Amino acid sequence: MGGIGKASRYLQARRRLCACLLALAPASVALASPALSFDEAQRRLEQVSDALAAADAAVRQRQDLQDATRYLRLPEITAEVRRLNFQKTIEVPLGPLEPLAQEFGIQGPLSRKYEDWRTRPVVSAVLPLYTGGQIPAAQRAAAAATDQASAERESERQSLSVQLVQAYFGQQLAEMAAGIRKDTLAGLERHLSDAAKLEREGFATRAQRLQATVARDKAAREYQKAVNDLAILQTALATLLRSEKVVPTLSPLFVNHRPPGRLVEFEDAARALHPQLNALRATAAQAEQGVAVQQAKLKPQVYLFGQYDLRRRDQLLDDADWAVGIGMRYTLLSPQDRPRQVSAARAQLQRAEAGIREAENQVVLGVRKAWYELDTAREQYRLLGSSIAQAQENLRLQELSYREGQATSLDVIDARLALGGARVERAQAAYQYDVALAMLLEVSGQMHRYDEFRRRADQTLAHD
Repeated sequence: MGGIGKASRYLQARRRLCACLLALAPASVALASPALSFDEAQRRLEQVSDALAAADAAVRQRQDLQDATRYLRLPEITAEVRRLNFQKTIEVPLGPLEPLAQEFGIQGPLSRKYEDWRTRPVVSAVLPLYTGGQIPAAQRAAAAATDQASAERESERQSLSVQLVQAYFGQQLAEMAAGIRKDTLAGLERHLSDAAKLEREGFATRAQRLQATVARDKAAREYQKAVNDLAILQTALATLLRSEKVVPTLSPLFVNHRPPGRLVEFEDAARALHPQLNALRATAAQAEQGVAVQQAKLKPQVYLFGQYDLRRRDQLLDDADWAVGIGMRYTLLSPQDRPRQVSAARAQLQRAEAGIREAENQVVLGVRKAWYELDTAREQYRLLGSSIAQAQENLRLQELSYREGQATSLDVIDARLALGGARVERAQAAYQYDVALAMLLEVSGQMHRYDEFRRRADQTLAHD
């Protein structure tokens, strides 16, 4: 009798522990912020993301620099003021008057030395007429730099969207897994109670009751792990959306049994739209203009100039009141080795072009990988649907047979665990589909279409 009482107290303690575990899930929801659909979460992410804010600032910087190049053909006007102390010696030859001057004791030439302080304010203007192509090259390079920053910003936005898909639907998956583990634990708890009752009535053995206890304890551990996994993913989504509270999700996991389109269409879209490819093309455009700039250094420059003296009373004898004209500048010899500079710029362009070709190959490979992963997840989800139906029927038959003494406790346990495992696998397949779709759209440069595909889904899977 003492052993039976001890076993009874042990079972009661186990049941209280399981009851506590079953109550864990609602506790986390109490500290939650308002629930968000996926598109609402995406809008919030774009508002609070520091990475996107930095990318936006980079675009504004490049745009300002591009706007600044619009005025390169306007004259450059400068004002210069110099305060100078000078000495000037003037000699005037006497010429025909020299014999007469000698009679008066004057020796030629006449010499006069001046020393004074003067203020020299001068306004100058230079207008470029021909720069060898440097100005248009600088303008095109600035425009390409803006394109590069915009492409990098789009790449950052799409990458963040994929992170949101992983966190948002990962939380959905964790909630479903916790719910399924909770159902499995509750079912095994009922089975353990039935086994203990049948053992007392002599219709079940102690070994069968112990089997049920071991299975119930394992289910409790799995449920605890599922609850902890859910807490981790809730933290990940809240951190991504800069929320101090848990962010409940409204949009369920989804699957579309129809393919999203033809593989070749996604490959073509990736070559044309992938933001990293566009960034590399912009880099190549800048390298091309770098070649033009170095070639321009081998050519002469032609310009108009003008100068006006603002303080004529302090003019030196050889200073003009004003002057205008046209000038040409050509560098005959430079220590920079200009032909080598041109060669280096061309090598930079070739490097950029080779990088584009390699990136195109990698992008196409990424499209195919994501495509087949999407197809695998869709097929697994379809097959697991029938597996769940069969597992439910098997569990029903095993429980009925167990009550009639035609099946063992282990048969019921295996059937219930198989059903729980199939339900979790189907949820995982739906999550893998959602992530693979995001990967496919990101690598093809079409992440903006994700919500369109989500709304067109013909299968959804949400937690209870």
